[in-house]
Amino acid sequence: MAEKKRRFGRVRKLPSGRFQARYPGPDGIDRPAPYTFASRRDAERWLVLKEAEIQRGDWMNPDAGKILFEVYATSWIDDRVLKARTEGLYRSLLRNHLVPAFGNSTLGDIKDADVRRWRKERLGVVGQSTVAKAYQLLKSIMSTAVEDELIRKNPCRIKGAGTPDTPERRMIPLAKVLEIHGNVPERYRALVLLGTFTSLRWGELAGLRRPNLDLEEGVVRVVSELAELDGGKLIEDTPKSRAGRRVVTIPQEIIPELRHHLEEFAEPGESGRVFVGPKGGWLRRSGFRRIWNKVRTDVGLPDLHFHDLRHVGNTLAAASGASLKELMVRMGHASPRAALIYQHATQDRDKVIAEALGQALKIARDGGPGERRTPATGNGHARRSGRQGEKRTGTQRARHQK
Repeated sequence: MAEKKRRFGRVRKLPSGRFQARYPGPDGIDRPAPYTFASRRDAERWLVLKEAEIQRGDWMNPDAGKILFEVYATSWIDDRVLKARTEGLYRSLLRNHLVPAFGNSTLGDIKDADVRRWRKERLGVVGQSTVAKAYQLLKSIMSTAVEDELIRKNPCRIKGAGTPDTPERRMIPLAKVLEIHGNVPERYRALVLLGTFTSLRWGELAGLRRPNLDLEEGVVRVVSELAELDGGKLIEDTPKSRAGRRVVTIPQEIIPELRHHLEEFAEPGESGRVFVGPKGGWLRRSGFRRIWNKVRTDVGLPDLHFHDLRHVGNTLAAASGASLKELMVRMGHASPRAALIYQHATQDRDKVIAEALGQALKIARDGGPGERRTPATGNGHARRSGRQGEKRTGTQRARHQK
């Protein structure tokens, strides 16, 4: 059967009985519809919509999304200016979690259902935090593909999937921090104090140098950090974000011990490192782990992480009445999400609040300033009984009159 002549595109009947639509793309290439149609009318309707799409400027080259995900994702990381540690994290997530699932798929072939199935499978294998980071990376890569007009929409649309659901770690009492401080080798005691009371991260402590620990002013200036990459390579770099560059005030009570540490254990020289290993090298997390594991076991906290000391300091700062902005500055966070965690009521603080509420109730019961005191027993009880007696007598009198 001869093809019916149309103003835009063409429709022809195939030997199978179904209908094929073809149209001239804005790039000058004659293209078929991605699927066939059960009727000529359906094919013609598709051509009308395709013509309108081209006229609106919304047309997208259907061949653009035929790039393999692994190729595009690798170039996505290569083209970005990233901190060494961030780049290492992205490449690890890509290699271990995304490429095995999507590496051989084209960008256009990755659908919403594929992402949902992948996330569910990963949650059964690794922790939720790792899956959230991998999902967020996948979402960012596919968002760029949308901007590059390689795909029409981002298939990563699972609400909340990119936010790690990190369980809140329990608050250890200061007595335990002091016990840790007393059990750790002397050269690491200042490390424990700064990690707790200035909220510095491990990398910020390991990268700290003498000029930035100003004990005269009583502040520590965070301007660099030490990143330990996969394979053990160490890189000294600036903080990951602008908020990470900050000045934190040091409690006066720990300054004498910090002075002692600078005299006895810090690297010599004007720009010497504050914390070094026993042989004078960089302080490595991997090297400190053996010492930390022994100490936390000795104090009865075998699951304690060094990062939990920062949690103690942040929680104490929040309990002291620090505002959200003050917490963000002290912690080095640009987003309020993490700082909000520490504005919960700690158990000790909650007891103080409960005592204050109880005191307010006691004052109200006893009668506040300017109020008439009405004891709960004695004459007050007698007066209430008298009034009730008068009421009953009046009722009885009315009944008697009837």
